[in-house]
Amino acid sequence: MSLSLLEEYIETGNSMAIEDLLNGNPGLSKQKTSHDISPLLLACYYNKPQIVKALLKHIDELTIHEAAAANLLEQVQAMIEDKSDLLDDVSDHGFTPLGMATHFGNEDIVRFLLSAGADPNIQSQNGYNVYPLHAAIGSGFDSIAKMLVEAGAEVNVLQTSRASPLHLAAQNGNIDLIILLLENGALIAIKNDMGKTASDLAAEKGHTEIAAILKA
Repeated sequence: MSLSLLEEYIETGNSMAIEDLLNGNPGLSKQKTSHDISPLLLACYYNKPQIVKALLKHIDELTIHEAAAANLLEQVQAMIEDKSDLLDDVSDHGFTPLGMATHFGNEDIVRFLLSAGADPNIQSQNGYNVYPLHAAIGSGFDSIAKMLVEAGAEVNVLQTSRASPLHLAAQNGNIDLIILLLENGALIAIKNDMGKTASDLAAEKGHTEIAAILKA
């Protein structure tokens, strides 16, 4: 019951209730939620920074994936300096630290991980095959996408749905990222699992000029 309450408070952003709950049962902060991730990661996914702060008061030791998600640069740096093989470590729910930092738009951590030698071409191990470049482009994190490409991210990688980074940029109408991808060898003829090209997706979203540029 306490764990379900914790999840409810995370989802609703009730930081005061979480403080009271964890003061009485601090061990809850270390248990896995019904989503099979930690309460801290759940708070990150729900974009609840105040809840993240409240939870951190009750957590003695973080995983590198949690630190990367919560934008804790100094902790990530210390962990990599202490144990470099954590750099491309895959979490229980399928993401590398770089994948987590990219997903949450934590630019400084992405920069550090890439400078330390993190591989930008490791897809998620959760059945969706999401690469860091997909995550960056899908969320419109232009600076992170550029860093990934400069670090050697392959531009024609495919998710399970056969969506390429160009599909996502075209769908979002992001001309800057489209140019970045094309300049680095993105293929306009790739079709997703629905048989649609990047041009098709741009047209569906009303980005007619982009659709014309990407027409094979």
